[in-house]
Amino acid sequence: MISFVKDVQVVLEKKKLQQVKARVALVLDITGSMRPYYKNGTVQKVVERILAVASQFDDDQALDIWVYDHRFSRLPSVTEKDFENYVNRTILENNTIEKFGRNDEPLVMRDILAKYTLEEPSHLPTYITFINDGGVKKGTNDTGDSVQKLIIESSTKPLFWQFVGIGDADFGVLKKLDTIEGRYIDNANFFQIENIDTISNAALYDMLLNEFPLWLDEAKQKGVLA
Repeated sequence: MISFVKDVQVVLEKKKLQQVKARVALVLDITGSMRPYYKNGTVQKVVERILAVASQFDDDQALDIWVYDHRFSRLPSVTEKDFENYVNRTILENNTIEKFGRNDEPLVMRDILAKYTLEEPSHLPTYITFINDGGVKKGTNDTGDSVQKLIIESSTKPLFWQFVGIGDADFGVLKKLDTIEGRYIDNANFFQIENIDTISNAALYDMLLNEFPLWLDEAKQKGVLA
């Protein structure tokens, strides 16, 4: 964790984010194709790397976590005190959590919106890292929601969505995030990493926080943030 934190601090200074306070969330794909990433420790490392971001500018230094396939689970937040073995302990060994099914991104996105805009509204921005390994739901789900619809709906809210594609699958819907019309402000970004285990911390954090400062500026200009 210490090395992760040092790398985060360098990037935060580079992007002039040292004074920013925000709520930080991580959404983890747990569809069938993600099984190897859970088994080999990759997802645990992702949790630790994103927790390092939360430790630096989250309002309570805790990382809120969701997992999803065609259902979703809102998990206990993780901190520097209890991050070790979090994935095995809280996800893989928990039989109440739906695992390794098909994907339905809008379902978990709707719950994230509910938490941060209805249940626990705040003047602070919320930074959401959304991990996906492809096969994104292209149309609407049973509730009539789609990824695009929810991105548009949340563009007036203090939420920024950073989607991260891992592997070499098709991320068609996510690759088109920057061209979604009808948004109040540009509130989402996407990048793809073929092997998240081999990318350096410095490079990962630089990409994760690349568009967040731009969103912060626009959100303040347009009154989304105070």
